[in-house]
Amino acid sequence: MKKILLTTTGLIALGMAPAIAADLGARPYTKAPAAAIAINNWTGFYLGAMGGYASENGDGIGSISGGFAGGTAGYNWQMGNVVLGIEADAAWADIGARVGNPAVAAVETRIRDMGTVRGRVGYAFDQVLVYGTAGYAWADNRLTLSALGASVSDSKIHSGWAAGAGVEVMFAPKWSVKAEYLYRSFESQNYFTAAVPGGLATGELNLHSVQVGVNYHF
Repeated sequence: MKKILLTTTGLIALGMAPAIAADLGARPYTKAPAAAIAINNWTGFYLGAMGGYASENGDGIGSISGGFAGGTAGYNWQMGNVVLGIEADAAWADIGARVGNPAVAAVETRIRDMGTVRGRVGYAFDQVLVYGTAGYAWADNRLTLSALGASVSDSKIHSGWAAGAGVEVMFAPKWSVKAEYLYRSFESQNYFTAAVPGGLATGELNLHSVQVGVNYHF
């Protein structure tokens, strides 16, 4: 009886094997779903253009103001939601003021170029980046003295610092727009040192500036 049971079981197993093999072969192969890819990643190098308006810290006579426009370059590192970066910008500027009449007597000061090199620390809400920034700032200023239609000028580079905050939005793949506020503080410089003993000191120069820009991310 034992031999009959073993023989019967073996025959049943042999009969089922082709069916099982056929069933396994008929099942379609399903590829595992691809891992989700983050659409907005701030890591990488970028170039951009920017422009804005700046005015001196004060509303008195001779307070300077004007516009500027230029370019930006930077690099970001994103770690989770935290974004660290370094950014440099340089701009042509027309920020100045004149006191008096050049035909009689006048003093004019005008920033013609300026820029910054700053660090950035931000927090990314997907495609929106909110950040603070601070670093080195410089400005190329020209001082002009006029009297009776004649004038003399001297130019100096003012060094200082800048600090502020901004918001940047990734509105399309590789493209972002930003709005930024910067407070710029420049050290005093002495002008006309060759003609005036000790020169003419300008005093510290402080600017409030707002700017907007667009960046392309590589």
